[in-house]
Amino acid sequence: QVQLVESGGGLVQAGGSLRLSCAASGSIFSINAMAWYRQAPGKQRELVARITSGGSTNYADSVKGRFTISRDNAKNTVYLQMNSLKPEDTAVYFCNADLRRAAWIPMTGYWGQGTQVTVSS
Repeated sequence: QVQLVESGGGLVQAGGSLRLSCAASGSIFSINAMAWYRQAPGKQRELVARITSGGSTNYADSVKGRFTISRDNAKNTVYLQMNSLKPEDTAVYFCNADLRRAAWIPMTGYWGQGTQVTVSS
């Protein structure tokens, strides 16, 4: 009853840019933090960037200064602007949201299906 749908992935040359979007829909009472994770082949899933409902952000050291996370609370959407992309940014990018489906339901984490980002050298 809750869906997170990512879009915006693709193939880009090193130094290029991409913008990922993730829209949450369904039975949603409130959304706390939203985040982007990524998982490269053979590696563990790692946090890329996170943003709270109030707009506070944190980033992985590897993307600081290159990636920017933002959100539109009215649209339940989180974005990831990725600039100066490097081949090592190649991964499947996943959206995550901590949300409540109703006031009496505990906060629960939800995941999107992932979107592939490939950076060629």
